[in-house]
Amino acid sequence: MKRSRPSLPLTLASSVAGAMVVALDGTVLTVAQPTLRRDLGASFTQVQWTSTGYLVAVAGLLVFAGRLGDRYGHRRTFALGMLGFGAASAGIALAPDIGWVIGLRIVQGVFGALLQPATLGMLRAAYPPERLRTPIAVRTASIGVAAAAGPVVGGALATEFGWRAVFLLNIVPALVFGLLALASRDRPEGRGRRDRSGPATGVPLDLPGALLLAVALACLVHTLVTLPGMTWSAPVALLSGAAFVRHERRTGSPLLPPEVVGSRAVGGVLGVLVIASAALNGGLLTCVYVLQDDLGLTPLRSALLSLPLAVLLVAAAPASAVLLRRSGARATVAGAMVVLAAGLLVLARASAPVALCAGFALVGAGFGTVMVAATHVVVRQAPAESAGVAGGLQQTAMNVGPVLGVASATVLMDIGATRSPLVVLAFVAAAALPVCRALPGGSRTAPAALPVGPPAGGSDATHTDHGAERGPHTRSLRDHEV
Repeated sequence: MKRSRPSLPLTLASSVAGAMVVALDGTVLTVAQPTLRRDLGASFTQVQWTSTGYLVAVAGLLVFAGRLGDRYGHRRTFALGMLGFGAASAGIALAPDIGWVIGLRIVQGVFGALLQPATLGMLRAAYPPERLRTPIAVRTASIGVAAAAGPVVGGALATEFGWRAVFLLNIVPALVFGLLALASRDRPEGRGRRDRSGPATGVPLDLPGALLLAVALACLVHTLVTLPGMTWSAPVALLSGAAFVRHERRTGSPLLPPEVVGSRAVGGVLGVLVIASAALNGGLLTCVYVLQDDLGLTPLRSALLSLPLAVLLVAAAPASAVLLRRSGARATVAGAMVVLAAGLLVLARASAPVALCAGFALVGAGFGTVMVAATHVVVRQAPAESAGVAGGLQQTAMNVGPVLGVASATVLMDIGATRSPLVVLAFVAAAALPVCRALPGGSRTAPAALPVGPPAGGSDATHTDHGAERGPHTRSLRDHEV
């Protein structure tokens, strides 16, 4: 039977569904963890590993998963990721004890790593560069909706039906969109597609590099999670990271292509994402203790006061697309980081409900804008044949940053006043301003005759019709695009 070619609406819907499934899974689990612990008779440490195991698996495999998408097609890796994620969710819902839950959460992390870069790779391949802002904004807004709805949905399901119902939530969308992706065929090769050596699409797989990077990132996340204590994972992360850098410099087919890691724009925006996500998540952890311990508020009232963050996170997505078009990525991201820092400073001093809501609103608006603008830069600046690796790097930054922020806030609260992390994190966010200089400015210098992605309707970033004549001059011009 002939498979139909995927449409742009289906590609966008699949990307949104994949992003929402992952975002919703993390937020609903947090609410359900106390019920899970009581039902399975687990310790606090064991329950914490239901999150840590997932994070370690995801962080270690995101970049390699993105490279697999570049080689075999992002729609295929998306389908495998969605179906595997749903199957693991079903297994967790049926798990007899905490050991099974932890093991299946690690499996879920493996499929989540396949899924996340593919949601960006499909957009990069399907939409022409000048139309990327809107789908990325829609995807980011959906993540905000999932983050806002997750605690409410998770709390309701855990209260009425138990913690197992929380993991049943992902099965239907994972099954539907996974099967739809399998039923769609990838974009056929064009006559101008570059002829690269190697199997499949010709994108080489650097297995030794992938292994070294996976070990380095997994051990880094484990080290950050266990701070302030020192574990075996810290020296392993350093050694494997150094070995990875040495290997990448010597191999002829590196896991991280030079055109990606050598891009000032991509490197700068990854740094901004780590800083922004660290500031956000460290700030949110601090606010939980400020609101409930210092101000004596109930968990429900604390959650209600933080709602402006979720609302502005969603509202910032469409506004960010407009700002990108008018001002460019550099000014948009720099302004958003200032807003994020200002929100953290307001929260560091606020006690009245109005001031607290204003602080949360500023944080949501700033971070939402950074997410859209930064994701747009990563997806557009990377060559189409490396869209998966670029998406994997972006998702890695979004996983390492929160762990770093939470670890830093925990250490600061142990040695100082409860609100002190908010002030420190505000200055950390402001420190990202010099990094923003590496980002592209306005789009006026972007040459209309040099598109950087396949035409609309394509579904695989590796199947591009642009010839090999694109050279260093084209890359330098790309650095000025939005």
